[in-house]
Amino acid sequence: MRHLFAALTAALILGAGAGSAPAGAAGADHHGTCDRDLLFCEDFQRLPTGGASSLDWGIDTRNGTLTVERARRGDKVLHVRTVDNGRAFLRVDDLAAPGRLFGRMRLRVDAFPTAPDWAHFTLVEATGAGSSEIVRPVGGQYAPTVPGVFWGVGADGGPTGDWTDWRESAPVVEDTWQCFEWVLDRADNRVAVWIDGVANPELTASATEHGGNAVPFVLPAVDTVKVGWQLYQGGTTPGRFDLWIDDIALSEQRLGC
Repeated sequence: MRHLFAALTAALILGAGAGSAPAGAAGADHHGTCDRDLLFCEDFQRLPTGGASSLDWGIDTRNGTLTVERARRGDKVLHVRTVDNGRAFLRVDDLAAPGRLFGRMRLRVDAFPTAPDWAHFTLVEATGAGSSEIVRPVGGQYAPTVPGVFWGVGADGGPTGDWTDWRESAPVVEDTWQCFEWVLDRADNRVAVWIDGVANPELTASATEHGGNAVPFVLPAVDTVKVGWQLYQGGTTPGRFDLWIDDIALSEQRLGC
């Protein structure tokens, strides 16, 4: 039933999107996203290199740093670095999010955790009024039983508990620029994800189909979104994590890559 529901969900979301993105088009090159009328946008082009800061967003760190660096062709990107189970997030507050909130970012991760067993990480987190769920549309987990590291939709802090519904159909890729898109749709408490413009029908969640406790999954009225990295267990391999993020955008419609 989950696979049938997920396939239908992906088809509906793709039909409702504002265009598709070509697979493999992600990269550190600037795409002019911030010229558009969006709920939030940051492409880092107008920021100085060095310690990251802006009047448009805040920082949430513990054993981690955020810096603005130059990538190829002179474009600027956000370098996220954490040690062990640290965290480092760019934090967008006071959002007036619509009932359907789309997000997009470009991402390159140097290396993912291979220890401890079931090491769990988050790259995007959304919170707000109306639900205590901390929603994690982009995150993943190291699964020693496969073995492998896989992307998965997840949540914490609410009635559904702490879960990451990782999927073998979505293995991570190291040291490669990719484009991630996601949608949080409060109309039916639905989460879905695209990677390089392609929907993965298994990277979904809804009120009744999710990876947590057997209670309804209810999305908040999002007012805060965090983008970066957090790992929740100590004693990690590797002991340090580096990733680069570019072209972060939040919108009422799908942006494409």
